[in-house]
Amino acid sequence: MTISVLLADDQHLVRAGFRSLLRRGKDIAVVGEASTGDEAVRTARVLQPDVVLMDIRMPGLDGIAATRQIVADPALRDCRVVILTTFETDEYVFAALAAGASGFLTKEVDPDGLRQAVRVVAAGEALLSPSVTRRVVTRFAHRPAAPPSGGGDRLTVLTAREREVVRLVATGLSNEDIARQLVISPLTAKTHITRAIAKLGVRDRVQLVILAYEDGLVGPLS
Repeated sequence: MTISVLLADDQHLVRAGFRSLLRRGKDIAVVGEASTGDEAVRTARVLQPDVVLMDIRMPGLDGIAATRQIVADPALRDCRVVILTTFETDEYVFAALAAGASGFLTKEVDPDGLRQAVRVVAAGEALLSPSVTRRVVTRFAHRPAAPPSGGGDRLTVLTAREREVVRLVATGLSNEDIARQLVISPLTAKTHITRAIAKLGVRDRVQLVILAYEDGLVGPLS
């Protein structure tokens, strides 16, 4: 299976560099390019790529707003957006998460890391390292306490083990960490996460973490 990629960056040289690196992966095809946020949205709707590599600072519609439009389009429900950043600052991280991005890459990513990132996101996984997950957790932990937003109702679709796995995901643990803590295999941990994502109707692991905090499964003192 070939993974289709749309490159969205206002710098021609940057796009050319990423295009050259991606094409070295036999399972990856660059199907289109965009130099503005509006063009990225239009092109994504036409080409329906598996992955969009989206720069944040785009002319006109910025990368965050363009991501929000792509994620909200039912016709692009299988399209995943990875945000390209020069610096992985909290401001960009949380804005992109709220917009529905599936992960982040810095423009200094090495060639193998770039290709593997595209494969990970295309497979439906979140490109979010444990360190970034913990930053999400920290941001939510420092919010003023708020009543759960219907969490009891939404989370009842999960089994007891799935709830426990989601709780551990929300504390920033990797699949391997969860497996060690629950004495299960990493594959089993991943299966529980995949099922929870499907049952709760969220896009990926990132949104799963946010939902867990919003719905009171975990909190600042957890």
